[in-house]
Amino acid sequence: MPKALIVWGGWDGHEPKQVAEILAGQLRKNKFEVEVSATLDSFLDEAKLAELSLIVPIWTMGKITGDQLKNVLAAVQNGVGIAGLHGGMGDAFREACDWQFMVGGQWVAHPGGIIDYRVHILDHADPITAGLGNFNMHSEQYYMHVDPSNHVLATTTFECNGCTMPVVWKRMWGKGKVFYSSLGHVAKDLDVPEALTIMTRGMLWAAKA
Repeated sequence: MPKALIVWGGWDGHEPKQVAEILAGQLRKNKFEVEVSATLDSFLDEAKLAELSLIVPIWTMGKITGDQLKNVLAAVQNGVGIAGLHGGMGDAFREACDWQFMVGGQWVAHPGGIIDYRVHILDHADPITAGLGNFNMHSEQYYMHVDPSNHVLATTTFECNGCTMPVVWKRMWGKGKVFYSSLGHVAKDLDVPEALTIMTRGMLWAAKA
C-alpha cells in the first residue's frame, strides 16, 4: 500500500486542517496509507520520507528550517512525489527560494480578493485534466511567478491586465513528480467537482509507484 504524508499548518485563513482532511479522504479512497501531521518536524526523518510515495504540504507562509527543507528537496529529487494547492504549497516558506524552485511558482497577488473567474483547460489529453471542460470558481484568482519549464494544464485570464496565468501544472524535480493547483483558498472551494478532481488526479499522478 503506498504511503502519503500530509503536513498541515501555517496561516489558519486557508483552513489547512479542513483541507488536509479532505485530501486525506481522497487518498484513502484510492488505497493510500495516510499520515496527517501538524508539524514540520515530520520532515526531519530522512528514512521515513524515503519510504513515502507522496508528500502533500498544506502550509501557507511560515518558516521551514534548513534541515527540514533539505530533507524534503532530497526526498523529491530521489523520486518521492509532491502535490499541493493554493497557498499551502504555492505560498509556503516565502524565504525559501529553493522550495519555490521545486514547486515551479510562487504567489504574488490575488487582485480583487474573492471574485468570480473562469478556469480554462489547456491540455485535454493529460490524465489529470482529461474529460474536464472549462469551469467557474468563486475564490481567489492567483497571480503568480511561474517557471517557464512547467507543463501547464489549465489557465485563467485576469481582467485587470488581460494576462493569461497558469492555474494547474506539473513538472519534475530530479526523479520526483511535482504537481500544483492554485485552486483551494478554503475547504469549500473543493466542493467544485472539477477542482477536487484535478487535485485528486494530481496527487495520484505525482505519487511514486
